[in-house]
Amino acid sequence: MSSFANPAAWAWLIQFFIIVVALLLANLIRRKVSIFRRSLLPSALLAGLLILCLKPFGFFATMVDKASMEIITYHMLGLGFVAMALKNKKLKSATSTIKVIETGAVTASTYIIQGLVGLLITVPLFLWWNHSGFFYASGLLLPMGYGQGPGQALNFGVTFTSWAEGEGLVFHGSDFGLSIAAIGFIVGSLVGVIYMNILRRRGKLKIREGVVTEHYTLADYESEGEIPHSESIDKLTVQLCLVLLVYALVFLLMYGFQQLDLGNFGVKTLKPLVWGFNFLWGTLLGVLVRWIIGRLRKSNLMSREYINNFTLDRIAGTCFDFMIVAGTAAIDFNNLRGLWLPLILVCAAGAAVTFLYLLRCCRKLYPDYLYEGFFSMFGMLTGTASNGMILLREIDPRFETPAANNLVLQTIPALAFGFPVLLLMGFAPQSMKNTLVTMGIMAVALLLFGLFIFRKRKKQIQ
Repeated sequence: MSSFANPAAWAWLIQFFIIVVALLLANLIRRKVSIFRRSLLPSALLAGLLILCLKPFGFFATMVDKASMEIITYHMLGLGFVAMALKNKKLKSATSTIKVIETGAVTASTYIIQGLVGLLITVPLFLWWNHSGFFYASGLLLPMGYGQGPGQALNFGVTFTSWAEGEGLVFHGSDFGLSIAAIGFIVGSLVGVIYMNILRRRGKLKIREGVVTEHYTLADYESEGEIPHSESIDKLTVQLCLVLLVYALVFLLMYGFQQLDLGNFGVKTLKPLVWGFNFLWGTLLGVLVRWIIGRLRKSNLMSREYINNFTLDRIAGTCFDFMIVAGTAAIDFNNLRGLWLPLILVCAAGAAVTFLYLLRCCRKLYPDYLYEGFFSMFGMLTGTASNGMILLREIDPRFETPAANNLVLQTIPALAFGFPVLLLMGFAPQSMKNTLVTMGIMAVALLLFGLFIFRKRKKQIQ
């Protein structure tokens, strides 16, 4: 029988203790220190940066386990997407289908332009810089860090590391990708706030003052026919069980695919991608489970509603907060030694291109709510959807424009448009030739998206 006094029995919990303490401290700092409050930096990012700054110091360095933080980041990404997929989608205000599809196209095309910009920097650097710890395809981690966040930056960073090792390069892809994601949060928050204040001084928009009080009704917390909050099983327990059940199905799906005999291409390309797409399988299986529950309800085989949107929102938010903290804390500065030049160039160019491209797209797509649309998209495509919502609330605190709905509903079309791009993430790093082919494919795809987004539209009567 193992002893509970053994530190190994507490190892995983200690990592969560560190995250929890850092989150509470960061939230306190953000509330009490005005410079952090005005910056709109997420408390989760601030918590991750606190751990990152303390890691080089003695005792604390031995407590934070990089491998454990990376595992937490990976699973929190998948669990968060499952919780979002299980929700019953109910809109508070109408938004047109074509506008949602166009928003999804903007999201996917931004991934492409970020990837192109990243490769236009890293490929020439690899050819001329001749640094043994640098990988030519690493520029593709820009859309994963900026557009997708720490989870995907970590997943593909690990894949890129294995491909670099096959070519005799020592590239720390997870640290490079996670650093891009952390810088993306800072870019989204600080650049967003600076631009907001510039627009305010010019009299083009009004930023809310103070805290907006939100008024909730019982319908916001639960739907008709739901199970009681606490009976033989607590409602929160049911939601957690549903999320974990779906995630178990995700594991079985990926494990089953791993057992297939797909030859050399399958082992080197498809199988690593399958494990990196845990968020995608979680989304698809979550939607499937939600549909099955809905059919059971309609056929009266299930008398109660077991899905609670409010609780699932809280679970997803918690998962993403933990993901951001753990992903930032997992960065190892020692592994970035010699990579500061490409990291700074990629992040700076990515920020500039994302800002300018989204501003032009939003002028075309959202003439009636240009800045609401821009700030929500810019926050999302440099951080996460939560960052987009944080920026949006500063100028549209009650979500009176369609910007919030566009941001939420564009996920499905963006996933459909962006899926081929994700497949290229497994193709490009296999060789320099594949990377150059990928750049050509992405350039053509960007042109097609541009023709769709900036096409002439018939005037419509509002």
